[in-house]
Amino acid sequence: MAIIDIIPQLDDKELANLRANAVRLADSGAPKQKADAAELLPAIEAELADRLAKRPAKGRRGKKDSLH
Repeated sequence: MAIIDIIPQLDDKELANLRANAVRLADSGAPKQKADAAELLPAIEAELADRLAKRPAKGRRGKKDSLH
């Protein structure tokens, strides 16, 4: 199975680690590594954006603002 196929199955820590490695390889890897990273990064970024959009908004829940 290709790495790009397992991206949705990774937990947040694994996904962050994969992104960090892909960024590093895109900058300083061998030509094949740079090409692989360039292919993976958009899929990683899309997954991160999707997860962020699905998270509940942070803030006060169930509390009423006080006027005093």
